[in-house]
Amino acid sequence: MGFPKIRMRRLRSSSAMRRLVQKTTLSVDDLVYPLFVRDGSGIKEPIKSMDDCFHFSPDTIAAEAVEVASLGIPAVLLFGLPDKKDDIGSQAWAEDGVVQQAIREIKKAAPELLVVTDVCLCEYTSHGHCGVIKNNKVDNDPTCELLAKMALSHAQAGADIVAPSDMMDGRISSIREALEENNFKDVTIMSYAAKYASAFYGPFRDAAESAPAFGDRRTYQMDPASGTEQAMAEIALDIEEGADIVMVKPALAYLDIIAAAKQRFDCPLAAYNVSGEYMMVKNSAAAGLLDGKATMLELLTSIKRAGADILITYFAKDVAKEIK
Repeated sequence: MGFPKIRMRRLRSSSAMRRLVQKTTLSVDDLVYPLFVRDGSGIKEPIKSMDDCFHFSPDTIAAEAVEVASLGIPAVLLFGLPDKKDDIGSQAWAEDGVVQQAIREIKKAAPELLVVTDVCLCEYTSHGHCGVIKNNKVDNDPTCELLAKMALSHAQAGADIVAPSDMMDGRISSIREALEENNFKDVTIMSYAAKYASAFYGPFRDAAESAPAFGDRRTYQMDPASGTEQAMAEIALDIEEGADIVMVKPALAYLDIIAAAKQRFDCPLAAYNVSGEYMMVKNSAAAGLLDGKATMLELLTSIKRAGADILITYFAKDVAKEIK
């Protein structure tokens, strides 16, 4: 029969040819850069567990926001570390809370930058869990009320997007209702809709000082062994309750969930390339085991190829410098 007429290598013959036929393209427009802000002033301290990441105070985070905006990255995601913690995390909705201060500083310094805020109580509670504790368990419904207060306070400070990450049932409905009732109907909700109880969060919990003081979060975050159907149900409920954007977290071990969500829902889809995934690349590159830049780009391309529209990643600045 002779040699086949079809030679797949023809479409890989040069850089220009590969670019011409590629289906997945990374863009700076896809990126969200997470930032950690803590109480105080004049602070920019390296985070020991996460290379090239820092704790900022509200005054110093403004300069970082200006740099992020100059790279064309459209959004930052803020996590707060308060000086004072209590059983219910009351600093989470304080008018002068650390995130509320940071929002105002960023909006003054880089008004074009979208400010996304993490809405969860784990960084603010003395016990490190994501809500109100009753009988050694997180009490779902009272927690939703506090999350709504927290989201509203972020909106009042100027946040563009609030991102609840707690995984309480019904919290999207509570937050949407609070925003609507207080005339913040245009504030976007980006829901951590399918968030798994993952081992990949280790470096983040050190950075955010949010490790639980007892037990774990498996009664509210999703079981990694659960089926795709459960993830789709979680996402569908959040959309029904008023989420504008939905998220899968982590990303790399859950590409199947990202792909299924993209096929099922006509809604912007975010994926969080989490701290453990980030540090696996950083540590392997530092050890000379792989090419850090090439691995970073391949990893993020795989998440985009699976279906993510929005990439939340600590690599955001590095990626922007490479592909801008």
